[in-house]
Amino acid sequence: MSRIGRLPITVPAGVDITLDGRIITVTGPKGTLTRQLPPRIELEREGDVINVVRPTENKLDKRLHGLTGK
Repeated sequence: MSRIGRLPITVPAGVDITLDGRIITVTGPKGTLTRQLPPRIELEREGDVINVVRPTENKLDKRLHGLTGK
């Protein structure tokens, strides 16, 4: 059983993260990456740490949560 979705994501120095609705854009020294988040998954940012949060414990939310983390 994977618990990767529960791990906090630490943002390294020199990396900029912007959230525009469901679109997350990560810009760093090696380029830019843009990704659309699944509709039921939320991101919480606290300083240099990002947590992926799921709304319920149902199977679909658990699957999306594991795919969205690191």
